[in-house]
Amino acid sequence: MPIRYPAPLRPGDRVAVTAPSTGMGPRFEPRLEVCRRHLERLGYEVVFGECLRSGDVVSAPAAARAEELQRFLTDPTIRAVVPPWGGELAIDLLERLDLDAIAAAEPTWLVGYSDLATLMLPITVATGIATLHGSNFADTPFRLPEGFIPWTSIASGAVSTEFEQRPSTLFQGSGFADFAEHPELDEYVLDTPTAVALLDGDITAEREITGRLIGGCLEVVSMLPGSRFGDVPGFAARHAPEGLLVFLEVAEENPYAAARMFMHLRLAGWFEHANAVLIGRPAAKDHDEFSQLDAVRFALGDLGIPVITGLDIGHIAPQWPIVNGALGTIRTGPEGVRFSQRLA
Repeated sequence: MPIRYPAPLRPGDRVAVTAPSTGMGPRFEPRLEVCRRHLERLGYEVVFGECLRSGDVVSAPAAARAEELQRFLTDPTIRAVVPPWGGELAIDLLERLDLDAIAAAEPTWLVGYSDLATLMLPITVATGIATLHGSNFADTPFRLPEGFIPWTSIASGAVSTEFEQRPSTLFQGSGFADFAEHPELDEYVLDTPTAVALLDGDITAEREITGRLIGGCLEVVSMLPGSRFGDVPGFAARHAPEGLLVFLEVAEENPYAAARMFMHLRLAGWFEHANAVLIGRPAAKDHDEFSQLDAVRFALGDLGIPVITGLDIGHIAPQWPIVNGALGTIRTGPEGVRFSQRLA
């Protein structure tokens, strides 16, 4: 069964901003305006939802957040939906979304990462509609290093239906940007060397691995197995005869908890159809005696497939946009790592 991709964004299209998880309080209003102007300069009309400007842990009651997201995803005049940022508790929307109605509507780009993976992975798994794991609204104005592609270029088709990215040479080791104090920020501080590696192997050996991409933030997607929202083996059977590339990243959990979460996914069959596992740089810290890398090795080290770590996936900038459902290929060799995606 083929993956369905939203139509490319075109000048004049409407991009809706809503917070299915945490909203942006009054201190971040200037950042909202900076981001709005950025998308308007790209030619899009920005529509702000009602579930957006609360500074609480969730932007509105679950029923209101679900209704607004559902409405935006099924409105033919809205061509992309982007959250301001992630959050913590988007999981309470899942049982309120009408996935059949979303599947029946013309596909709309849903963009984001972190807690948005709670919604994007289930939508792709259940409907076969591609979602875009990439920068959220607050991060959209940032300039990306060479070899990276903005989510807007992917969603608009500006890079065609097949595109390649390479790992960064440096990443932002100083943490997250302070949008309240510096709402105009558009450059990352890339100050720490990137270290991509093959778990217990040689990253410079030549290999080419292809599979259908699916994944997200470990802390939130690891809650999904056991429900219809986390049926990755079923997704593989329906949509990925070529196998999967499962991508994951740790946002905040200590390595012991991360190891248990990786194991939960393993026990749920998430890696049975995987040709490789792609692990992003962890934002979470190591424990003195057990590191984040140890957590990966503990749970995934004997899978018998390549596990590549330190990739530009997740919370530590810069990050690759990754299309859930796209056909991904990762290549390694003496000249470094190359990561391509094909919307087919």
